[in-house]
Amino acid sequence: MVNLIVGPKGSGKTQQLIALANEKVKSSNGNVVLIKTSHRDTITVDFNVRTVCMDDYRDIATLEELAGFLYGMAAGNNDIETVLIDSVLKQANITMDNLSVFVQKLNDISSAADIEFYISVGANKEDLPDLDGANCKIL
Repeated sequence: MVNLIVGPKGSGKTQQLIALANEKVKSSNGNVVLIKTSHRDTITVDFNVRTVCMDDYRDIATLEELAGFLYGMAAGNNDIETVLIDSVLKQANITMDNLSVFVQKLNDISSAADIEFYISVGANKEDLPDLDGANCKIL
Protein backbone atom coordinates (compact mmCIF):
# COMPACT_ATOMS: atom_id res chain seq x y z
CA MET A 1 0.00 0.00 0.00
CA VAL A 2 1.16 3.51 -0.77
CA ASN A 3 0.17 6.36 1.54
CA LEU A 4 0.64 10.00 0.55
CA ILE A 5 1.21 12.75 3.09
CA VAL A 6 0.25 15.89 1.22
CA GLY A 7 0.61 19.58 2.04
CA PRO A 8 2.27 22.78 0.93
CA LYS A 9 5.86 23.62 1.77
CA GLY A 10 6.29 24.37 5.47
CA SER A 11 3.21 22.44 6.59
CA GLY A 12 5.18 19.96 8.72
CA LYS A 13 5.27 16.94 6.40
CA THR A 14 8.90 16.08 7.20
CA GLN A 15 8.31 16.17 10.95
CA GLN A 16 5.14 14.12 10.48
CA LEU A 17 7.09 11.54 8.46
CA ILE A 18 9.86 11.38 11.09
CA ALA A 19 7.30 10.94 13.87
CA LEU A 20 5.64 8.19 11.84
CA ALA A 21 8.99 6.45 11.27
CA ASN A 22 9.75 6.62 15.01
CA GLU A 23 6.31 5.21 15.80
CA LYS A 24 6.57 2.42 13.20
CA VAL A 25 9.99 1.26 14.40
CA LYS A 26 8.60 0.75 17.92
CA SER A 27 5.70 -1.41 16.76
CA SER A 28 7.33 -3.16 13.81
CA ASN A 29 8.76 -6.66 13.73
CA GLY A 30 10.83 -5.72 10.68
CA ASN A 31 12.92 -2.83 9.47
CA VAL A 32 11.81 0.75 8.86
CA VAL A 33 13.62 2.85 6.24
CA LEU A 34 13.41 6.63 5.95
CA ILE A 35 14.64 8.11 2.66
CA LYS A 36 15.50 11.81 2.71
CA THR A 37 17.16 14.12 0.21
CA SER A 38 19.81 15.29 2.68
CA HIS A 39 21.18 14.73 6.17
CA ARG A 40 19.20 17.68 7.54
CA ASP A 41 16.54 17.05 10.19
CA THR A 42 17.75 13.55 11.00
CA ILE A 43 18.71 14.21 14.64
CA THR A 44 15.21 13.32 15.88
CA VAL A 45 15.06 10.04 13.94
CA ASP A 46 15.13 6.96 16.19
CA PHE A 47 18.49 5.16 16.01
CA ASN A 48 16.71 1.97 14.88
CA VAL A 49 15.27 3.62 11.76
CA ARG A 50 17.52 3.05 8.76
CA THR A 51 17.99 6.54 7.30
CA VAL A 52 19.09 6.82 3.69
CA CYS A 53 20.15 10.24 2.41
CA MET A 54 19.92 10.46 -1.36
CA ASP A 55 22.67 13.11 -1.44
CA ASP A 56 24.94 10.09 -0.92
CA TYR A 57 23.54 8.48 -4.11
CA ARG A 58 23.64 11.36 -6.59
CA ASP A 59 23.88 9.00 -9.58
CA ILE A 60 20.25 7.97 -9.03
CA ALA A 61 18.76 10.58 -11.33
CA THR A 62 15.59 9.10 -12.84
CA LEU A 63 12.34 7.65 -11.61
CA GLU A 64 13.34 4.26 -13.03
CA GLU A 65 16.70 4.33 -11.25
CA LEU A 66 15.01 5.22 -7.95
CA ALA A 67 12.52 2.38 -8.43
CA GLY A 68 15.44 0.05 -9.13
CA PHE A 69 17.17 1.28 -5.98
CA LEU A 70 14.01 0.48 -3.98
CA TYR A 71 13.72 -2.96 -5.59
CA GLY A 72 17.37 -3.58 -4.65
CA MET A 73 16.72 -2.55 -1.06
CA ALA A 74 13.77 -4.94 -0.90
CA ALA A 75 15.77 -7.77 -2.49
CA GLY A 76 18.70 -7.22 -0.14
CA ASN A 77 16.59 -7.10 3.01
CA ASN A 78 13.43 -9.20 3.20
CA ASP A 79 12.72 -7.75 6.64
CA ILE A 80 11.79 -4.25 5.43
CA GLU A 81 8.20 -3.54 6.48
CA THR A 82 7.93 0.20 5.94
CA VAL A 83 9.66 2.69 3.67
CA LEU A 84 9.04 6.41 4.12
CA ILE A 85 10.16 8.81 1.38
CA ASP A 86 10.40 12.49 2.26
CA SER A 87 9.92 15.21 -0.37
CA VAL A 88 9.28 12.83 -3.23
CA LEU A 89 9.16 15.70 -5.74
CA LYS A 90 12.80 16.43 -4.89
CA GLN A 91 13.88 12.84 -5.53
CA ALA A 92 15.38 11.89 -8.90
CA ASN A 93 13.28 13.41 -11.70
CA ILE A 94 9.89 12.85 -10.07
CA THR A 95 7.40 15.60 -10.92
CA MET A 96 3.66 16.09 -10.63
CA ASP A 97 3.42 14.87 -14.24
CA ASN A 98 4.94 11.45 -13.50
CA LEU A 99 3.92 11.09 -9.83
CA SER A 100 1.17 8.60 -10.71
CA VAL A 101 3.74 6.46 -12.57
CA PHE A 102 6.01 6.47 -9.52
CA VAL A 103 3.12 5.62 -7.19
CA GLN A 104 2.26 2.66 -9.45
CA LYS A 105 5.89 1.48 -9.29
CA LEU A 106 5.73 1.71 -5.49
CA ASN A 107 2.53 -0.34 -5.57
CA ASP A 108 4.32 -2.99 -7.63
CA ILE A 109 7.18 -3.11 -5.12
CA SER A 110 4.70 -3.15 -2.24
CA SER A 111 2.87 -6.13 -3.72
CA ALA A 112 6.06 -8.03 -4.54
CA ALA A 113 7.86 -7.41 -1.23
CA ASP A 114 4.99 -6.71 1.20
CA ILE A 115 6.31 -3.23 2.04
CA GLU A 116 4.12 -0.33 3.12
CA PHE A 117 5.16 3.01 1.63
CA TYR A 118 4.58 6.53 2.95
CA ILE A 119 5.62 9.42 0.73
CA SER A 120 5.39 13.13 1.37
CA VAL A 121 4.35 15.35 -1.50
CA GLY A 122 4.89 19.11 -1.34
CA ALA A 123 1.61 20.16 -2.96
CA ASN A 124 -1.97 20.93 -2.14
CA LYS A 125 -4.32 17.97 -2.33
CA GLU A 126 -6.29 19.57 -5.17
CA ASP A 127 -3.08 19.99 -7.22
CA LEU A 128 -2.31 16.26 -7.25
CA PRO A 129 -2.53 14.53 -10.61
CA ASP A 130 -5.22 11.93 -11.22
CA LEU A 131 -4.21 8.97 -9.05
CA ASP A 132 -7.38 6.93 -9.61
CA GLY A 133 -5.50 4.10 -11.33
CA ALA A 134 -2.89 3.99 -8.57
CA ASN A 135 -3.77 2.15 -5.39
CA CYS A 136 -2.93 4.77 -2.80
CA LYS A 137 -4.36 6.50 0.22
CA ILE A 138 -4.05 10.25 0.72
CA LEU A 139 -3.50 11.15 4.36
